Amino acid sequence: MIFNSEEETYRWAVEFGKTLKPGDMVALYGNLGAGKTVMSRGICAGLGFTGTVCSPTYTILHEYPNTPPIFHFDLYRLEGGADINEIGMDPDYLSSGISLIEWPERLDDTSFITKTIKIKILSETEREITLE
Repeated sequence: MIFNSEEETYRWAVEFGKTLKPGDMVALYGNLGAGKTVMSRGICAGLGFTGTVCSPTYTILHEYPNTPPIFHFDLYRLEGGADINEIGMDPDYLSSGISLIEWPERLDDTSFITKTIKIKILSETEREITLE
């Protein structure tokens, strides 16, 4: 899918968010500035969260109070090969909510991921979004 603006990407993410269920773990791939956080904001809105959503780059995890809870990870600052348990990604705990994982390529294992979104920058305003 090709989106021509941040607003189009956001609207798609809202609708996608409405399809998620507890236990879903969504990997968000894309270069810096691709729109991973815009995508996260839209998904959270689709799940009914009305608070502020910002990238947890310096804290690694923001947990948003919602039903179901939303766990928003940003793994950019981690070295490659990070162990999920060492960074607080306990799959049993996370299964109660929806997890959004920016920079999942930093993990040593991504077999637990249930949905993958790849964002490719085509131009300053255009993005190609692939859902797997």
